[in-house]
Amino acid sequence: MRLSSFVGLLVVAAVAAAQNQTVMIAVGGESNTPGGIFQFIPNNATAPNGTVVTFQFSGIPGNHSVTQSSFDSPCEPLAGGFDSGWILIEAATTPLPTWTITIENDQTPIWFYCKQLNPSPHCIAGMVGGINIQPGANSITAFQAKAASAGSSGQGQNGLVGVGASASAEPLVPSGATHFLGVSISASATAPAGGSSAAGGSTTAGGSSASSSSTGTPSNAIPMAVNLNFLVVLLGMFAGAMMVL
Repeated sequence: MRLSSFVGLLVVAAVAAAQNQTVMIAVGGESNTPGGIFQFIPNNATAPNGTVVTFQFSGIPGNHSVTQSSFDSPCEPLAGGFDSGWILIEAATTPLPTWTITIENDQTPIWFYCKQLNPSPHCIAGMVGGINIQPGANSITAFQAKAASAGSSGQGQNGLVGVGASASAEPLVPSGATHFLGVSISASATAPAGGSSAAGGSTTAGGSSASSSSTGTPSNAIPMAVNLNFLVVLLGMFAGAMMVL
């Protein structure tokens, strides 16, 4: 009986640990970062249900978005997808802006892109990413290739609730950064006059020589932190149970 109870506790603990996972994705790279400036780092992450994915807007100065799309149309907003809007970061911005989404269906691949147009469309330049990509032909490499051949980059504005993941709030934007929202997709498929240029004029938004990142995260890494205090308690429970047995 004691053993079965302990096994039950381990199952509950494993579920709780999974729900306490977090994934950090940097939005923008440095000029000397392998892969260039216009990228998400990492651009391919695995996140089970309940995982909180934090996007850190790290290009200083720069301007990017996290906009959900689809594999077939990598540079167009997905109907009903999530969208951070544009985040413009001026020099010396601290702390960096962040935006979080929570994974709700880890069996659904989540594709996203940056819809900034200046100095050239970031999506077409390769600034795309995916979460929970399934093995097969629809790989991150194939997604990037599709983006590179896209004729345009959609500017419509979606909301917080997406497909497979959702945000509960708008991005956290500190002093020194500005949050811009375009026209809702339901009203227009094109951002307002200030959507792409005001949200990211070529002199201040993500120019290839000006954008930078403060994270230094390797592009192939998937940073993940589990609630360490919880694991300590779990190990203590295990040790106590072994003594009883």
